[in-house]
Amino acid sequence: MTFINLYIDNYKLSNMCAVLEISKRTYYKYRKAEDLDYYDYLIVKEIFDDSKGTYGYRRITEGVKIKYGVIFNHKKVRRIMTKYYIKPEYIRKLRPNITYKRIEGNVKPNLLNRKFNVDKENSIWCTDITYLIFNNKRAYLSTIIDLYDRKVVSYKISKFNDNRLVLDTLNEALGKRKNVSGLIIHSDQGFQYTSFEYKVVCEYNHIQISMSRKGTPIDDSPMESFHSILKKETLYNNNITSLQEYIILVEDWIFFYNTTRLKSKRT
Repeated sequence: MTFINLYIDNYKLSNMCAVLEISKRTYYKYRKAEDLDYYDYLIVKEIFDDSKGTYGYRRITEGVKIKYGVIFNHKKVRRIMTKYYIKPEYIRKLRPNITYKRIEGNVKPNLLNRKFNVDKENSIWCTDITYLIFNNKRAYLSTIIDLYDRKVVSYKISKFNDNRLVLDTLNEALGKRKNVSGLIIHSDQGFQYTSFEYKVVCEYNHIQISMSRKGTPIDDSPMESFHSILKKETLYNNNITSLQEYIILVEDWIFFYNTTRLKSKRT
C-alpha cells in the first residue's frame, strides 16, 4: 500500500471518527473488542436513518460510499443489518409472522435479586412489554420505570412486538436521562433484550444488563405490578369500545401515574 493510499484511508477514518464523536484510539480499541461490528453498525444505522428508514442493504452500501468515500462490501452491510435488525418498515409488514429467538449467549445474570428499593435516581431501571388487547386486536406497550420513584422514564406503543419497539423505548429514555453511567437495567429474557443491538446500546452507554431467571416472573415484580395496575385502572375501569380508545386511555393514565397518582415502593 502506498503512502498516498495510507493518507487517504487515514483521512476517511478521521471523517468517520468525527461523525461518531470518538477518537481513533477508541475506534481501534473497540475494533479489537468482542463486537467487531459496532462502529460499522453505527455508520450503517446513520445511512439508514438518513433515508428515513427506507434503504435496503444495496442503497446503504452506496450511501456509505457517497457520504464517507468508504467502500463496504454489500454482503457485510446485509450481515450487519440482519445482526442488528435494521429493516425498513414495509419489509416488516410483509413478514408479520416471523419467529424471533432468544440469543442464549446474551442472557445476563440477575443483578437485582429482588432488591427493588433504591435510594438514587438512575440507579436501577426496570423494563418489560405487555399486550394491550381489545376485541381480538392487539398492540404492544414497552415501558421503562425508575425504581427510585417508580415513575415511567419512557414508553412506546406499537403494532409490532419486535426489537425496534424496545430500542425506541430505550433510546427515548437515554435522551431524557443523561447521567446513566453505571445504571442497571433489568428485564426478563425476552428476545428483544438478548438482541445484539440492545446489548450494544447498553454497553456503549455503560449500562449493566440484568435479567430475571427463566420462568420466574417474581424477579420482575415491579414491572408485573405496574402493568397489572395499568390494566385494572384503564381497561377494567372504563367502558372501552375500541383498541384505539384503549391506547388513548393508557397514554392518559401514564401521564396521570407520573404526575399525580400516589405510589408505594412496596412490591
